[in-house]
Amino acid sequence: MENVILVIHLILALCLIAVVLLQRSEGGGLGMGGGGGGAAGGLVSGRAAASALSKLTWLFAVAFICTSITLTIIAAKNSAGGSVLDRLGADAPASSSEGAGDLLGDDLLPPSAGDEPLVPPRAD
Repeated sequence: MENVILVIHLILALCLIAVVLLQRSEGGGLGMGGGGGGAAGGLVSGRAAASALSKLTWLFAVAFICTSITLTIIAAKNSAGGSVLDRLGADAPASSSEGAGDLLGDDLLPPSAGDEPLVPPRAD
């Protein structure tokens, strides 16, 4: 079910991008310029095409928001079981210092105050 909604969500995103790019720019920025019918040809006026594209944009936007909320709810229900480590079945590492030393090994830990300093060997 989640995959179906995700595919619909992606299709809506692409349709929303396409419809927004098809609309005539009011400021003349990236628009294809003014003109009589534009992409509508001679069938409808430019004003009717702009109104239809505006309504289509609103439709795609509302559907996109609905699928976004639905995917969020599904993800929240799926993650209610616990942490990622619980779902993988792995044990969490020990938080005590002696447990950490066993996992990492003594050579990775910094020297303690009682240890003698490390001196590089002489090359004689």
